[in-house]
Amino acid sequence: MLRQQNHCPQYHAKTMRPFQSLIQIFLAWKAFLFAIALGSGVSPAYDTSSTLLSSDRATFHESIFDLATRLTRWDAIYFIKASQRGYLYEQEWAFASGLPTVIATLTKGASVLVGFGVQQDDTLEPLVGVFVANASHLLSALVLYKLSLVVSKSLQISLVAAVLHILSPAGLFLSAPYNESPFALLSFVGYLFFAKAILSDGRTLAHDVSLVASGLWFGFAVQFRSNGTLSGILFAMELLREMTQPPTASSIRRRLSLIAGGSAIAIGFIAPQIIAYRTYCYNAVGSELRPWCTKRIPSIYTFVQEQYWNVGFLRYWTLSNIPLFLLAAPMLYIMAKSGTSFLSNPYLVSEDAKPGAASKDPAPLLRPMAVAQLILTALAITTYHVQIITRISSGYPLWYLWLAKLLSDNKTASTGKNIVLFMVMYASIQGALFASFLPPA
Repeated sequence: MLRQQNHCPQYHAKTMRPFQSLIQIFLAWKAFLFAIALGSGVSPAYDTSSTLLSSDRATFHESIFDLATRLTRWDAIYFIKASQRGYLYEQEWAFASGLPTVIATLTKGASVLVGFGVQQDDTLEPLVGVFVANASHLLSALVLYKLSLVVSKSLQISLVAAVLHILSPAGLFLSAPYNESPFALLSFVGYLFFAKAILSDGRTLAHDVSLVASGLWFGFAVQFRSNGTLSGILFAMELLREMTQPPTASSIRRRLSLIAGGSAIAIGFIAPQIIAYRTYCYNAVGSELRPWCTKRIPSIYTFVQEQYWNVGFLRYWTLSNIPLFLLAAPMLYIMAKSGTSFLSNPYLVSEDAKPGAASKDPAPLLRPMAVAQLILTALAITTYHVQIITRISSGYPLWYLWLAKLLSDNKTASTGKNIVLFMVMYASIQGALFASFLPPA
């Protein structure tokens, strides 16, 4: 995926330096956030639920240097418990199974080290979760650089976009056992495969296979966050565009590839619903039958979100939640502004592209991405717990490209710098609050 396509020494020199720079910036930023997390240990955590993850813990007091515990807050507790013993309670199905499965698999793999002096206990899963999150964050930044390079053809914009992902206002959520980092990595890989298929010259079998692979990556991403289903918009819009072409052999193959890729995304969401249905509804009778089992579309995810977390259309629109809407307002603006900018001008970061050259025209890629981002923003305002937009936005590439473009233009650079300042300040303050088990989450 990240293998260089050209073996020229000069090409290697140009492409490897950005990777080295990104790794250095990543390590420096993580050191800063981890210092904030550890520094929060000077005062006791507001909630001690994280200490319940270990059956061997003799006290509810947290060690000042226990970074894994300080990063296992809020939803991370559900992910860790699910990785330890699977889903036990109905409400836990609100948390996608991707991360618990990865943590459980890696923890079992690490158990082979027990014979080499590594002690296996209940604290291993949080450590593995933190490793998965940080490794995914670093890899997603590198993939975003490659994706941005395919779209913009600009080394500067690509590098800046990747750095912005590192400095995302999601902050410690991208370091904690949360879904955001793996979701971003899988989504960016999916976008990269899709972009290479759509923006490349020619329509070979390899390009169509790339579309199917893109759908598979997006399907894996849905296992981490349900909003990954919005990636299906890329396949739907491209299929509609393809239907306007004459039904040649290559066009039919392209259509089938798009259908296969889009189906993979749908399966990624539907499969867990089928497993839950078989668990709770298949042999249940009378009073044992859960209310969602008899729905026209029996989705446990939709039910538990509504029943246990009060997620639904305009349910979050209360006077007490006004501060959370204000807190989310900057990120909502960034998502909406960048989405509408690319929707109206998909050549924003690739002004050298000509609309007449269909194989290199970025519009078929960027417009669907903008639509998906705008729908996510609308859902955050009307349906989700609005404050989560600051972290779930981390898996959407367009706003990074938009901000990188602002920073590269002298006329808009000051606005871009102010946005970056907001990102750093928000991530810093949120990091201290998160490590202390304080809202927002």
